[in-house]
Amino acid sequence: MTNSSQPPLVPRILVFDSGVGGLSVAREIQQRLPLNPLVYASDNAFFPYGTKGEAELIARVDLVIGELLRRYPADILVIACNTASTLTLPHLRSRLSLPIVGVVPAIKPAALMSKSGVIGLLATPATVARPYTYELIREYAANCQVISLGSSELVQIAEQKLRGETIDTAAIGRIAQELMSANQAENMDVLVLACTHFPLLKDELAQHLPAHLKLIDSGAAIARRVEFLLADCTEPPEGHKPENIAVFTKATEAADCLAPALTGFGINQQAYLDI
Repeated sequence: MTNSSQPPLVPRILVFDSGVGGLSVAREIQQRLPLNPLVYASDNAFFPYGTKGEAELIARVDLVIGELLRRYPADILVIACNTASTLTLPHLRSRLSLPIVGVVPAIKPAALMSKSGVIGLLATPATVARPYTYELIREYAANCQVISLGSSELVQIAEQKLRGETIDTAAIGRIAQELMSANQAENMDVLVLACTHFPLLKDELAQHLPAHLKLIDSGAAIARRVEFLLADCTEPPEGHKPENIAVFTKATEAADCLAPALTGFGINQQAYLDI
């Protein structure tokens, strides 16, 4: 294994999330930049973020990102968590010199895509209630009716799915039914998956939602932004194979169980930082 403290010749991408939801973003990045080494970092010791206080989260993300960058120097940082993005990006950008890309709920493209003017927003309860989300709706979807639903249960189900556990599809059905029971929901034609965990359950959600309802997320847009920011960087040499690694802030049996799923994302190494 190469010394992780040495920056690679090809720009390294650090993707950070509280759990495994950011893998949906990492997958989109790898499709565009398959030769760039990637570090996927999960702050599983502090998961879930949605239940934590704002000041507590800002301090925690600052601590973990600082340690990650010391151990795994990177050329770009992706905060693949809506909660962390809405709270910590200004602080991180004031402290760090590398480019930082955050996650923004795909409300703007949803509003542009909708023909009915009724769009859905499926997120964590914290993201649904965040003033930042209200501002996005006011700015980009003022002429739309936005049906919002917060679910923490879907986050846990996505984590279970990647660990290879049997998931509660009936619970997914109940959540979908709750969303579709809202006023004007029958006219909803676009649904924003505004938590990076939720695209990992896109197929399961689609089974319980109307066939015409288009599910969108921010993953592809984030990948395009990363590609743009790295456009002038070193091209990989011929035959280059990237070294991808998943890093967790706590060694747990649940994290160990993710190994088969991580292999499916092109990540064959796991490491643990006790933070």
